[in-house]
Amino acid sequence: MGDFLKPTHRKIMLAIAVLIVGACLWFLDWSWVARYQQMIWLGIWTTIWLTIVTMILGMFCAIGLGIAQAAGPIWLAWPARVYCTIIRGTPLLLQLWLLYFGLGSFFPQFPGLRHSFLWPILREAWPYGVLALTMSVAGYEGEVMRGAFRGVPHGQLEAARAMGMPRFTTFRRIWLPQALHRALPTIGGETVLQMKSTPLVATISVIDIYSVARRVTQDTFIVYEPLLLLAVTYMTMAGIIVLFYRWLESRIPTRTA
Repeated sequence: MGDFLKPTHRKIMLAIAVLIVGACLWFLDWSWVARYQQMIWLGIWTTIWLTIVTMILGMFCAIGLGIAQAAGPIWLAWPARVYCTIIRGTPLLLQLWLLYFGLGSFFPQFPGLRHSFLWPILREAWPYGVLALTMSVAGYEGEVMRGAFRGVPHGQLEAARAMGMPRFTTFRRIWLPQALHRALPTIGGETVLQMKSTPLVATISVIDIYSVARRVTQDTFIVYEPLLLLAVTYMTMAGIIVLFYRWLESRIPTRTA
């Protein structure tokens, strides 16, 4: 297995990949790309911002869920544990449909809400997609952060208290940074999975890169080329995410007791 890490083998694999890409560009029909170019870029942008926004919002919620389970009172720990169990135990598509078809059909029953400034947002599909994806991140990463918080050496927290450091300062400067560093590899993998979960929003009429590929197939009856473009797009974004988290791990120093 280690032989494949040698420069010679990597050059051979890179050459094979270049030949495959060149063959696809030469022999397959890509005439439709110019026609759908604007829609493709819109779909890529939607996938990117959905991933970034829902990961940021979800991680804020996950930190609260993790600390509630790791050190919170029972009246906070149990609701957090129940929430994480429900989110992890039900399909994301089901959660998305319950929010979109449930809340989406419930809100119009209130005339005051229909005439409020929130209605132009609530009648769109993307807020329900953002909410469902954010709740999913919070549920999964809440369990990850629970383990990360409990993995921080307790002696460091006791030393901070002995020095008279306030609880919030201890949390902000010692507990949270070390917990995030421990959870960072898992968060990176979950970010890739989150990016690959965004095609589910196409089921509620949000235009992402997957819905664009499906639209091209429906209009032109071309199947393989849109799917190949979709695969290359997701692989490129996944590679960027992995490289970003590796860079982030190298920038954050490891602190031990």
